[in-house]
Amino acid sequence: MTATPQELYRQRLKRVTDAIRLKIPDRVPVLANFRFFAARHAGMTCEDVFYKPRAWMAANKKVIQEFEPDMHYGLFSASGSVFEILDLKQLKWPGHGVPPHHSHQYVEGEYMRADEYDAFIDDPSDYIFRTLLPRIYGALTPFTRLPPLKKFMLAGYKSVGLLNIFGDSEIQAAFKALLRAGEEAAKLSDCLAPFDEEMKQIGFPLFSKSQAITPFDWIGDFARGIRGVMLDMYRQPDNLLKAIDKMTPLIIDETVSAAQASGNPRVYLTLHLGADGYMSPDQFKTFYWPGLKKLLVALIEAGLTPCPLLEGEYDSRLAFFNELPRGTVLAHFENTDLFRAKKIIGDNVCLCGNVPLSLLHAGTPGEVAHYCKKLIDGVGREGGLIIAPRSVLDDARPENIKAMIDVTKSYGVYK
Repeated sequence: MTATPQELYRQRLKRVTDAIRLKIPDRVPVLANFRFFAARHAGMTCEDVFYKPRAWMAANKKVIQEFEPDMHYGLFSASGSVFEILDLKQLKWPGHGVPPHHSHQYVEGEYMRADEYDAFIDDPSDYIFRTLLPRIYGALTPFTRLPPLKKFMLAGYKSVGLLNIFGDSEIQAAFKALLRAGEEAAKLSDCLAPFDEEMKQIGFPLFSKSQAITPFDWIGDFARGIRGVMLDMYRQPDNLLKAIDKMTPLIIDETVSAAQASGNPRVYLTLHLGADGYMSPDQFKTFYWPGLKKLLVALIEAGLTPCPLLEGEYDSRLAFFNELPRGTVLAHFENTDLFRAKKIIGDNVCLCGNVPLSLLHAGTPGEVAHYCKKLIDGVGREGGLIIAPRSVLDDARPENIKAMIDVTKSYGVYK
C-alpha cells in the first residue's frame, strides 16, 4: 500500500531524528543540498537564481520530487536586486563579477582594520553600523559621518541637536537605499515563503530553518578577513580573544531566538576556519573551540540540534566533539576521514557525509554506489550515519545523484 505524503513526512523526519539521536532507524537516511544543481537541472542559469525567485522555487520543487532525499535544505535565497541597491562589496554574483552560469564568489578583504579592535570591543553595534557596514555596502558609506550611537542614548531629549545630520542629502540617500533594499527583500520573502509548507504537504521535511556562525569565523569571514585573523593569532591574540568573547553571547542569543521562533530544532552551522590546514591544534584549542563549544552547548541546552558542516579536514579536532552530550549533534564532514571519525566520536555524534563531489561530478553511477556501500558498511553498521555529498551539489551529474540516493535506500536498510 502506497504511503500518503503525511506518512512519508513522518517517516523521513523520524529516520533523520533517530540517526541523530544514535538510535537505529529503519534505514540509513540520505540528504542532498542541491543548490545550483537545481537551477541547471531546470535549464536556468545561476544568475536566474538571484533574479527569478518563482522559477527558482519551481526548480527546487522539481528536483526534490524527482530525487526524493529524506529532507530538503530549503531555498538558497539571495537577491541580486538588493545587492545592487546596496552596492555590496563582499560578494560577486552571477552576471555581476562572475559569469552567469557560475556560482557566487566571496570577496576576501580586511573590512575591519587591525587597529580597530578597541572600537569594536567597546561597542560592537556602533562599530558595525558606522564603520563595518559602510565598508561592506557602498550605498551606506555616508553612515561613517553619523555620530556614535551612544551619544543619542546619553543626550536624552537634548538629542534633538544631533538630528541635523539626518537632513544631509547623502545620509538621506543612504537610508533611502536601505528602504528600497528592504522592500525588495520583503517581496522576495513573500514570494518564497510558501515553499517549505508546500514541501511538507508533499512529504518532505525541511532540514533546517536557521543558521549560525562561530565567533571566530564571524571575525575571520566578515571583519578581519582570513589573512587578517590569522595574523592576529600571532600579533594581537589578546584582542582577538576579547573580540571572540564579545561576539559569542551575541551570536548565541540571536541564534537560539531565531531557531526557537522557526519551530525547526536543527541549526545549520558552517565551520570555515577551524580546519587542520588553517590553524594548529593549540590555536584551535585556544581561539576556535571555546567559542564553538559555548555555542553548541547553548543550542543543545535550548532543546535545539546543532548541525555543523565542517569544511576541509578536521581529523586532528575530532576528540573535542566527545565533550558534547551524546546523541545531540549531527556533524557533516567534508574531507575528514569518516572511518577514523567513526572510531573516535561515532559513539557520541551522528556522522554525515561525505560522498566526494569529484565522484558525483566525474564518476559513474557504479562508482558512486560502491563508495556509498563502503560508507554504510564501515561507518553505518550500528546507526549514527547519514549519507550526503561533501558539500553543495552545484555541478553533479543527475545519474550520480540518483545512484547515491537509490543505493542508500536499498542497501542501507537495517535488518
